[in-house]
Formats: sequence, C-alpha cells, structure tokens
Amino acid sequence: MKIGVIYGSTRYQGNTEWLTEEVIKNLPAVTKIDLKKYQFNDITDQRHERNGFTPVEDEYDQIIDQIVNCDILIFATPIYWFGMTSVMKRFIDRWSQTVRDENYPNFNQQMNLKQAYIIAVGGDNPMVKGMPLIQQFAYICDFIGLDYKGYLIGEGNKPLDILKDKTAIKEAHTLGERLKKEGGVQE
Repeated sequence: MKIGVIYGSTRYQGNTEWLTEEVIKNLPAVTKIDLKKYQFNDITDQRHERNGFTPVEDEYDQIIDQIVNCDILIFATPIYWFGMTSVMKRFIDRWSQTVRDENYPNFNQQMNLKQAYIIAVGGDNPMVKGMPLIQQFAYICDFIGLDYKGYLIGEGNKPLDILKDKTAIKEAHTLGERLKKEGGVQE
C-alpha cells in the first residue's frame, strides 16, 4: 500500500512533523507532501456559475497528482485555534474545484478507495481542544468518501515539545506497526 502524508504545518520540523515521522519511519512507499512548499491559491467559489470553475495556474494539481496514487492518506496538522492550519484548509477547500475538474473526472471515486488518518499536535490540553478538528476531518472524509480510520493527537507547543509526550510517541509506533501489517510489509 502506498501512503501519502500531507503536512499542513507552517513550521519546518515542527512537533506535528516529528510525531508523523515516528509513524512512518519504518514504512516503505511513503510520499511526503509538504503543503508550505507549494504555491497554490485560495478557491474562488464558482460552483454555481454557468461555466463552472476557471482553471487556476498554480502548483495545486502537482499535489493532487501525488495523492491520487496513494492508498492511505495521513493528514498532519498542528491544532490552530481548535482547527487545522490555513494551508491545510486551503488545500481541502480546493477539492470543491477538483471534484468538478475535467482533468480529474474520477476524483470522488478515487478518494472512495482510500483510507485516511489524522495526526494533530497542539499545546494546552489538545485531547480536548483538538476534538473540533478531529470532528471536522471526520465530516470531510465522509463527504468526499475517504474511509476515515482514526486519529492521533500529541501535545507540544514549543519546538521539540512532542518528544516529551511519551503516550503520543508510543501511539505513533503502534499506528506505524498497524500500517506496516495492513500493508503487508515484511521485515
């Protein structure tokens, strides 16, 4: 199984990335997509216009081209104001255009074949304050047809704080082993 990790942090080597790397460190065939390294625009909602969406010249399609080939998607985002980062939200908002894009005529059907996990890290009681984010992702997965498999939340505010969250690190290893087993990866 091919795994795609979509990093939504605005910080390089932040806590969310550290925790996610613990999950995938022993997995083959991982495609890493760091959204902050791509230039893509906000969506202009043209769903109800006669000619639909106007094509956008940016790097968004490069991201979509990578995720359509993955079997499992891991969305990794810090918890910002009880939700996902703006770069992650902008990426998901653009799906409204992709489901109507003639270049991706089977986007919904392709998403229906994928599993999804959420990894989120936040400071100050993230197991409570991260729940709105987790619920939002569950709804997003349901709407687009992704098979939502679960989440992992860690606690960390300052750089490298996640390394103190031994429970999250242990759960990351467990998730990595489960993905390894489900993907039929042999040692």
